[in-house]
Amino acid sequence: MKNIKNINILILFMFAITLFLTGCEKDLNVLPQDKISKDDFLSEPMYAVEVVNSAYNQLLSFEMYGFPWIGVTSITSDDADKGSSAGDAGTDKDKLDALAFDKTLRSFNDIWKRRYEGIYRCNEGIYYLGTSELEESFKTRYIGELKFLRALFYFDLVRCFGGVPIVVEKLDFKDEEKVNQVVYNRKTKEETYAQIESDLKDAAASLPLQYNGENIGRATKGAAEGLLAKVYLYQEKWSEAFAMSGNVVNSKMYDLLPEYADVWREVGENGKESLFEIQATLGKGVSGYTDVQGGRGTPDYGWGFNTPSKSLVNAYEPGDKRKEGTIMFSGQVLWDGFQTPAVGWANPMYNYKAYQSRTKESWDDNKGETAKNVRLLKYSDLLLIRAEAAFHINQMDEALSIINKIRNRAGLAPLETLTLDQIYKERRLEMAMEHERWFDIVRTGTAQAAMSTVGKTFIPGKHELFPIPEEQITLSKGLLTQNPNYD
Repeated sequence: MKNIKNINILILFMFAITLFLTGCEKDLNVLPQDKISKDDFLSEPMYAVEVVNSAYNQLLSFEMYGFPWIGVTSITSDDADKGSSAGDAGTDKDKLDALAFDKTLRSFNDIWKRRYEGIYRCNEGIYYLGTSELEESFKTRYIGELKFLRALFYFDLVRCFGGVPIVVEKLDFKDEEKVNQVVYNRKTKEETYAQIESDLKDAAASLPLQYNGENIGRATKGAAEGLLAKVYLYQEKWSEAFAMSGNVVNSKMYDLLPEYADVWREVGENGKESLFEIQATLGKGVSGYTDVQGGRGTPDYGWGFNTPSKSLVNAYEPGDKRKEGTIMFSGQVLWDGFQTPAVGWANPMYNYKAYQSRTKESWDDNKGETAKNVRLLKYSDLLLIRAEAAFHINQMDEALSIINKIRNRAGLAPLETLTLDQIYKERRLEMAMEHERWFDIVRTGTAQAAMSTVGKTFIPGKHELFPIPEEQITLSKGLLTQNPNYD
């Protein structure tokens, strides 16, 4: 699906972008070169796909999975520190690192705003595709892709903020009463998860098992079922999580790559371990992802943020291959032959999974938008979901078998018995620096203990959720309610 980012060669794509950024009905009458109507646009597969691509394009935004997401999902946790230099706050990353959450922090507003922009594009696309004359099989698939993306955006929101406004319809933003009822009306966490489940079930029923050619990387049935299994896990619906993850396993479409370190390298992109990843190309990558986390100093490889913590380093067993695939150290020769400086970089360790080789991978000297795909859902994640669910429903043999399969790839000896804490530990090490740790320690009730070991105070009843951004509450004229203990 690399071609999804190359759609700027089409005039029609620019029309689609304008359509979904403005949302005004009158814009539907603006025709590219005055030659094509809205109905024509949505009745031709080559045109309608650009509507879908405009929603995928949101994944590349700096505010979507760039610096703000890195901050709230990783720098907050015990796996990472702010990094960079002592005097560089990274706008608000020093406060995130210290758990000094504040409703005015820009990162929270960026995450909220960008995901609702993505949701808006999905809603518009679902509406217009649904009323189009497009051939039914194309229409069903495209709507399925948009529902998957909408569910993904809502899953990010509910994990960060709890229950949020649920907007799943085309809105007339001039209708103030309707906007107040929908856009500024927070639903419960349970209602939000119910909408996510509904979208993912629809997507799973609509999407193919796999794609070929230029469509590789689009949302598949496995991506929808895998994300649904994760959604069930977060709600402690153990039987459902076990069964849904089983659907993915039994599809035989996925497996672990032989080498752990390859998963986040170009050689592993869209490989058999990938359920869904953000597609990046040179000059049209995930904005800031590599640059933000690259080595800071001389030579200049990036901003130096989100550095692995000593707590993470010390968590690995001797011989665990995941350590060398996750953390790069000063004075180390990397896999492509690059020698990291023993002195000259601001921090002694950096996130190896964010590293893009200048000599062995696609490179054009643009650190801000590299061709590195960002993995959002992996098969190893799915296996760990299944193992955790299996443990809770007393399927101990299955849980142990999965954990030992993962340990085997890591070069570790198998376990003979299994505890829940051991599953949590394997999940931490398998998913380290992949923006899962904060959410995992919160959902498992281990955050207070985990953060205390690194000298940080997690406040129960407060820090389970991030604050609703003050800017959004102001825009709502106070209709949006704040999370507990942030007023």
